[in-house]
Amino acid sequence: MSIRPAADVDAAAIAVVHVAAWKAAYRGLMPDTVLDGLTVEARTQRWQRNFAEPLPGSRTTVLERDARVVAFASAGPSRDDPRHGELYALYAHPDAWGTGAGRTLIVDALAWLSAGGFPRAELWVLRGNTRAIRFYERAGFALDGGAKTSDGLDELRMSRALA
Repeated sequence: MSIRPAADVDAAAIAVVHVAAWKAAYRGLMPDTVLDGLTVEARTQRWQRNFAEPLPGSRTTVLERDARVVAFASAGPSRDDPRHGELYALYAHPDAWGTGAGRTLIVDALAWLSAGGFPRAELWVLRGNTRAIRFYERAGFALDGGAKTSDGLDELRMSRALA
């Protein structure tokens, strides 16, 4: 497995991972109509826009195995408190679950945020997503009481100190 910065040419490969991960991880946590309506084409267009107009100070990386993108992570300044870092997204294709892909990317993203001078990292997870919560807890995150509703979905904030 190897990590590298993502580029606009990766938009379709990232979209494949994004859609497959959402459909597998979020079934039962969000309406089936939302998940069934996800398409790689629409998500590719969204990623192309993300690369054309990235969030200032953000970075997206991909993890490849056998020359295929199997996971990605995006991180940068917190959208809620720019003094902190935020893990915006971390998704692995379901075929890569349990292989260490997500763990490798989160270690890399947290090291990058720490090197950027952020004292804390935070992320948002869907309420009820116990698999993700356990994954992030193993990476040192804890639920910190932050909560919000976005697009009708309840999210919980997790955070941790950075070295």
